[in-house]
Amino acid sequence: MSVLVYTESLKGKFKKNAFEVASYAHKVAQDLGTSVTAVTFNANDDASLGNYGVSKVLKIANDKLETFNAKAYADALAQAAQAEGAKVIILSSSADSKFLAPILTTKLNAGYVPNVVAAPDSTSPFVVKRTAFSNKGFAHTEISADIKVIGLSSNAFGVVENGGSATVDNFSPSLSEGDFAVKSVEVDRVVGKATIADADIVVSGGRGLKGPENWGMIEELAEVLGAATACSKPVSDLGWRPHGEHVGQTGKPVASNLYIAIGISGAIQHLAGVSASKTKVVINNDPEAPFFKAADYGIVGDAFEVVPKLIEKLKEFKAQNA
Repeated sequence: MSVLVYTESLKGKFKKNAFEVASYAHKVAQDLGTSVTAVTFNANDDASLGNYGVSKVLKIANDKLETFNAKAYADALAQAAQAEGAKVIILSSSADSKFLAPILTTKLNAGYVPNVVAAPDSTSPFVVKRTAFSNKGFAHTEISADIKVIGLSSNAFGVVENGGSATVDNFSPSLSEGDFAVKSVEVDRVVGKATIADADIVVSGGRGLKGPENWGMIEELAEVLGAATACSKPVSDLGWRPHGEHVGQTGKPVASNLYIAIGISGAIQHLAGVSASKTKVVINNDPEAPFFKAADYGIVGDAFEVVPKLIEKLKEFKAQNA
């Protein structure tokens, strides 16, 4: 009776959250006195998961599953859970995992708790800590169902290496045409730079930048920091930036280690969507901007003066420590 973990990958390469959920599953398995089995979809380096606490990998190689399909993935995971007799299943809190989790939970008649931020408080009864009220508080939730599905928040537990090894077994779930009733027609992804979902640092801009022609300094700061770029809702609505960069409660949630908001006043919906970030920095020329009340650090100043100086100092620092 192992702990089952769904490890996400893209074009054969594991995402960062795959290693974090594997690390978390290893901790849960230790508490339960069992081991971790991972399910992978068309991944290349399956055995590498052993370094993060996985003992066994169920490798699914299926051309139909090259592109994420919530129903098909959930069906495959349910069959893997039944084959392994898994009573605890760990997912990330990515958009894909949140899409498939309810389907998986229904198939297994399980209990599902998303946005979990710590190892279980106890395993008998099974109690986990999760964020609540748009990350304004925490709830300690007991999962009484026989099978438990946990959605781990990004950057909540961290990636922990333990130098272990994993065996790899091929696994071929029985999938029907109904599993592919919904198909992806086109997938448009950011190429060549960090994505909001995987980035440890996110640099975000708002209407204070005055226009899309001024976005160069946001991209330059992000490049220096190895960060992803993002924007507020008004910016994407105006067409300055693509909607895929819109972060906040009505866009993509952000749980980065560092979130830098430049020229963003801090509407309630935006703050709710980025509040899970560990450290928040705001640069704004309005000292009354709501974001200052939520930020860990703030600079009252003109972004067009502050950001170029910040970039210059960061480049100097990197050169000195190269």
